[in-house]
Amino acid sequence: MDLVWRWYRFDELDTLTLFKYLRLRQHVFVVEQNCAYPDIDELDLVSTHLLAWQGDEIVACLRLVPPGLKFAEPSLGRVITAASTRGTGLGHVLIEQGLLGAAEQYPKQANRIGAQAHLQSFYARHGFVTISDEYDEDGIAHVDMLRAAP
Repeated sequence: MDLVWRWYRFDELDTLTLFKYLRLRQHVFVVEQNCAYPDIDELDLVSTHLLAWQGDEIVACLRLVPPGLKFAEPSLGRVITAASTRGTGLGHVLIEQGLLGAAEQYPKQANRIGAQAHLQSFYARHGFVTISDEYDEDGIAHVDMLRAAP
């Protein structure tokens, strides 16, 4: 799978890229997960966004929220792989790429995420440790997880 990885500030997303990115997020978080919630929020404006391109399609993405906004630490979130790529290991590559970008943008800082509870073992493979009880976020069980600073 030949992929091109690229980080964007929100104001760097051209109209077509923004459309494809938000369409993928809407399809996964709202339609697939049957969860009506405001996916697009003010954090998008201040986050950096990692997109994985395969040809002219976005097949994986996440956003990196700066420290002090969602959590004290920087935070990976809105983590998605397209349905057509699931089961290929792309999700792990996405997290690895996201953590590399986080380390470049916020050196020597931990990373905290609000993970869907059923994905704890997935994130644990990348050094995240569960640090909260389960809580409900938009009808889906979540936990906070922390990855220590490198």
